[in-house]
Amino acid sequence: MGENNILGEHDTPQPSRKVSSVVVPLLGLIAVIVGVIVAWTNQSTDFGWFAYAPLSDTVFVGNGGAMVSQGTQIGLTVTVLGLLVLAFWAGLAIGRRR
Repeated sequence: MGENNILGEHDTPQPSRKVSSVVVPLLGLIAVIVGVIVAWTNQSTDFGWFAYAPLSDTVFVGNGGAMVSQGTQIGLTVTVLGLLVLAFWAGLAIGRRR
């Protein structure tokens, strides 16, 4: 139709990248990094072995009973949530390609 058009050449506009396609994996990656740092820095927890009290009729129940500190548990939870966000985003990205 015009002088600059060559037969078979079509200029089709490319769809712009959505902001969420960049922000979601970036937030997931940041959550993973922050979670690993928090879990790594809060590794130490105090615990010890104890014996039974033979003349006592009460049962000892410890508080928490975990060998991992609360800061480490929070860090690992944030890491797992970040990995779930990245997995969800990767699944959507793969599913969109046809």
